[in-house]
Amino acid sequence: MNTATKNLEDDHVHILKLIEVMEHITRIDDPEISHLQKIVEIIKNFADGIHHIKEENVFFPMLAKKGFPANQGPVAVMLSEHVQGRKYVKGIEENIKLYKSGNKPSLNDVYLNMNSYAGLLKNHISKENNVLFRMADNVLSESDHNALLGKFADEEKKRSSTSSGGYIKQIQDLTSFYKI
Repeated sequence: MNTATKNLEDDHVHILKLIEVMEHITRIDDPEISHLQKIVEIIKNFADGIHHIKEENVFFPMLAKKGFPANQGPVAVMLSEHVQGRKYVKGIEENIKLYKSGNKPSLNDVYLNMNSYAGLLKNHISKENNVLFRMADNVLSESDHNALLGKFADEEKKRSSTSSGGYIKQIQDLTSFYKI
């Protein structure tokens, strides 16, 4: 059976690949600016704009109905980490602009934010996959999973002109370019 947690875990596979690309790029002295910008676009529109929105607008509210409040416990931690991740992405984006305008030292701040984001997300995904999603699977029925999957599809359609598959292809292109 396809489940809501499996759907979210499938997203995680691709987000982790993007993180590998990010970590690889941070070891390059003169990165492709267009790749840095593409990474920010993918994070904002796929990792945050589709995946985190599915969690925040659909999955976590369902968990709240099952006794997992958003203001404490594992869901509160996940929400807090989403906010922290957005701060890192903002730092990446702002410092890319500075770097593009000739401020070469700002590349260090791009990389610092990329590595911070990567570390946060790897830990975050591990907690979701291994703890929160397993807890959710214990309380969600088959009909809950089906309802969530339908709402996930609705959220994706509302959020982006590019489908998840389009962003996944962009991630695959980056992994191919960097031979990851």
